[in-house]
Amino acid sequence: MAQVGIVMGSDSDMPVMAKAADLLEELGISYEMTIISAHREPDVFFEYAKGAEAKGFKVIIAGAGKAAHLPGMCAAIFPMPVIGVPMKTSDLGGVDSLYSIVQMPSGIPVATVAINGGQNAGILAAKILAVSDGALLERLKNYSESLKQSVQEKDAKLKEVGYKTYLKA
Repeated sequence: MAQVGIVMGSDSDMPVMAKAADLLEELGISYEMTIISAHREPDVFFEYAKGAEAKGFKVIIAGAGKAAHLPGMCAAIFPMPVIGVPMKTSDLGGVDSLYSIVQMPSGIPVATVAINGGQNAGILAAKILAVSDGALLERLKNYSESLKQSVQEKDAKLKEVGYKTYLKA
């Protein structure tokens, strides 16, 4: 049974949402990925959102662009946390998506990450789940430590070779 539902309005969102899936896989969290258009197939969307709790989802990560109603509509129906991922758009660079997701009315919150922030959505979902899962919390701590080590390795390389050589590498 999947713990996280990953839903997006279009397959064009897949490269961003795949980053959430990759992160969840790395941390050993089960997920189900779906493409649903809240505008083009509202009946399918309502079935998805109403059935998400029964499927065992604890968190939904919803990515959408432009009018970006998918995350907010998920939050209106699904009783547990929803994380919105605003997609970069050709028209307004994703600011339209960001505003549509973040400006929810009182009582219907959507946790929102940066434009095209699929990886951070995966991390936030993991942190939500880790509240009641000590083993996952340890994996998250190890993940954070690996990020720290990566930065330290890059700094050591910079100091060793200088910025001109570093930039060429």
